[in-house]
Amino acid sequence: MRKNNQIPDIPAEKFAFVGLDAKIHDQKFETKQVSFFRDALHRFCKNKSSVVAAIIILSLVLYAVFIPVFCSTAYSDALTDTNYLNYVKLAPKNEFFAQFGIWDGTKELTLSDANYNYVRAIGVETNNEIIKKVKKQTTDEKGKITYVCDVDTYINNGFTSMTLSVDEYQKIQQWQNETGIQVIYPAVGDKNVSNANIWYKASRKGVPKLDADGNFINIYRINGSDGDYDSLRVEGDPGIENPEAENRYRYATITGDSGSVSYKCRIFKYSYFQYRYGFEPSFAFGTNALGQDILTRLAAGARFSLIFALCIAFINLGIGAVYGAIEGYYGGAVDMLMERFSDILSRVPFLVVATLFQLHLAKKVGAVPSLLFAFVLTGWIGMASTVRMQFYRFKGQEYVLASRTLGAKDMRIMFKHIFPNALGTIVTSSVLVIPGVIFQESSLTYLGIVNLDSSTMTSVGTMLANGRQYLSSDPHIILFPALFISLLEISFNLFGNGLRDAFNPALRGSDE
Repeated sequence: MRKNNQIPDIPAEKFAFVGLDAKIHDQKFETKQVSFFRDALHRFCKNKSSVVAAIIILSLVLYAVFIPVFCSTAYSDALTDTNYLNYVKLAPKNEFFAQFGIWDGTKELTLSDANYNYVRAIGVETNNEIIKKVKKQTTDEKGKITYVCDVDTYINNGFTSMTLSVDEYQKIQQWQNETGIQVIYPAVGDKNVSNANIWYKASRKGVPKLDADGNFINIYRINGSDGDYDSLRVEGDPGIENPEAENRYRYATITGDSGSVSYKCRIFKYSYFQYRYGFEPSFAFGTNALGQDILTRLAAGARFSLIFALCIAFINLGIGAVYGAIEGYYGGAVDMLMERFSDILSRVPFLVVATLFQLHLAKKVGAVPSLLFAFVLTGWIGMASTVRMQFYRFKGQEYVLASRTLGAKDMRIMFKHIFPNALGTIVTSSVLVIPGVIFQESSLTYLGIVNLDSSTMTSVGTMLANGRQYLSSDPHIILFPALFISLLEISFNLFGNGLRDAFNPALRGSDE
């Protein structure tokens, strides 16, 4: 047996040089180099739910940004025009879908016999189909009739009394003649009638007195001056055939002296809207209790909520990233002291903080800044905790030790080597802050703790709070803000999950 230290005598001819003339060099990669962010985008696009969520978020953001711009006139008018504000609680209407009998601005109403005829009279006088469909008609033991029917809320707004200047009075007449659309209707002769929609004989209880043929009997005012009215006239007016007739209907009552003359008229709101804005009223989301267009109002509120949430997210990211990085990197006593401070601060209930700030600080700096301070006071703690855990995870890695060995400073190691590897989790947490802030802001405004409702601003939560009292009668007022915030919350969560997987270093280069 040969010992280990004994080497056999091998002939030299059995040896041969391998690759004597070959040159040793690095082989070129056959695949193209892919950056970290490009690889992350590739993986994100493979997550179909996250892509759909991103598209929804983008659509909501574009809606919030551009709708108030393109509809700025209508939106400002909704806030300042008192005549527009009377155009209240209209049901959603879309001209395209209205052709098919859906989304047509109608609302189901239960009407007594008197109210049924009251509504029907508006359609009769204006020659519009106001009652689209009678779904049910019942008669109780006492003979009282009740109707369940679909009513056009736009026509049902009916008439209003309006005082016009001489120029406005003449402009409306000219527009009537050009378009053939009646805006000014005959004044009512009965001085005891204060409701502009009642133009017919009725009992003290409002029940109409019909003629033998079942038609309404008008109580129009006749004779007297109507301010040189020379325009369209309702059917039956002798002025149609003979404008100089003494028994023609009066369309205006002159008020004021010779130096300041005005005309009090009976105005059909639907036609007046056409005259004022140049198109028939059609609001895709309807109007609220103040007559404001919910489409533009919601967009303005969404824009505020998104901007506010983004500001909170960036501020909390800045504070939390620095605070958590120091905690996680240095550890030991530094980590213990800083962690105890954040623990104490986190135990303060956010609801209490927000309430106290609104009660005291809001009087000095305003509701929005005080709400911002409330979110920032404790909002960064969650981000700091996330960053701290990531630093504990990565600070012991070989590349960190190698960098420290080569003399890299702490700040370089923290934000050049550790922070980029924790970027996926940090970005995901930052994105998820946005829906959280919006939801909390909505909760505070819904509960009435914070009031962000004014003539110049609103928020999604404020719209939810204002619409809750109309949930049973006009659900569309609260439906669209609720739908917006629901889509936003779900989409942001799905989007955040996609970002988490996309920025996960462990999945880099993965095709799964």
